Amino acid sequence: MINEIMSKIMQKRIPQIEYYMTHPEEVQANLFKDLICSAKDTVWGQYYDYRSIKSWKEFSERVPVNDYDSLLPFFTRIRKGEENVLWASEIKWFSKSSGTTSTKSKFIPVSEECLTECHYKAGKDMLALYCNNHPDTRLFSGMNLALGGSRQENELNSNIFCGDVSAIIIENLPFWAEMYRVPKKEIALLPEWEDKLNKMVESVRESNVVSLSGVPSWMMVLLKKIMNTSGRKISEIWPNLEVYFHGGVSFTPYRSQFESILPETMKYMETYNASEGFF
Repeated sequence: MINEIMSKIMQKRIPQIEYYMTHPEEVQANLFKDLICSAKDTVWGQYYDYRSIKSWKEFSERVPVNDYDSLLPFFTRIRKGEENVLWASEIKWFSKSSGTTSTKSKFIPVSEECLTECHYKAGKDMLALYCNNHPDTRLFSGMNLALGGSRQENELNSNIFCGDVSAIIIENLPFWAEMYRVPKKEIALLPEWEDKLNKMVESVRESNVVSLSGVPSWMMVLLKKIMNTSGRKISEIWPNLEVYFHGGVSFTPYRSQFESILPETMKYMETYNASEGFF
């Protein structure tokens, strides 16, 4: 009963998704106005006089293209605790990103609105699309095994935390999503990988796992560890497993490995969840 109810709730999102697809310019224009309005009184918004910006053309002419290095001084001010710099609401989290243009880790500010209006909303869209494409799904009859990163304290301000975007998402999940997730937060957010791996194996092995989510490379390590310690196949450990939501890297090099240890009926859905947002 709960599975059917949750599936129907998720599918109610489909008309909104279809509207975005058929009216992209209107949706983007409204979002642009909301963002400009929200940031107009920040340090950044005042400097570029966001209050007077009425169009994308004005914005593109007035605000230069920036990269991480040019924004870093502003990010540092936020990490030290200064408010209203780039965004109006309080910034409590910074996502640690390896980036693609430098060998150094990058720290991207994550706002409450970014979590609720981007990461979590896109997560619900993902579930809505899956339920709509697979009306016979049993996705909400069991648990989602979510493999996330770790968090760490911010050396510049103890009230702001840094970590992998997956760790920030797990730490702040809405209650309804937390109900369907394993392992518990105190295990999922452990900083030491080997310790986390061993505790995850023990805590999720007997759960009714119906879906997986996480980066393929680390998920494969976890699945092999579970099989080795139990002496059983994944299909025997989790007979109701039906889908793997994967992202972070190309799945192509890993597909054959997963297909060799997961059920033939397994479904795969690729996502793109980055520090900057869930797309």
